[in-house]
Amino acid sequence: MGWLLLACAIVLEVSGTISMKYSESFTRLLPSILMFVFYGASFTFLNFALDYLQVSVVYAVWSGVGIVLIAIFGYFVFQEKLTLSSALWIGVIVAGVIGLNISSKAHGG
Repeated sequence: MGWLLLACAIVLEVSGTISMKYSESFTRLLPSILMFVFYGASFTFLNFALDYLQVSVVYAVWSGVGIVLIAIFGYFVFQEKLTLSSALWIGVIVAGVIGLNISSKAHGG
């Protein structure tokens, strides 16, 4: 159940960040409102996920997966530049999230 709640939190956080981009610095009303709704819902699901999973794992996965998804979305939808160096550092983030998850399981998490 914790992983499902965390997945919902990630989807909502990514939706909030995309809404932030579409809000154009709060000049567009609907995306601006949606940004707050999505972030609020994301933190709510994140909070519930903490009933099942360790805070270090929850936050690392939430932020790490969010970074990767936003980078992919930015590249394909917003035509943002993604250099090889950026892609490699994103890979380091993914490796860190995986390593933290494995480490927490190995230590009874």
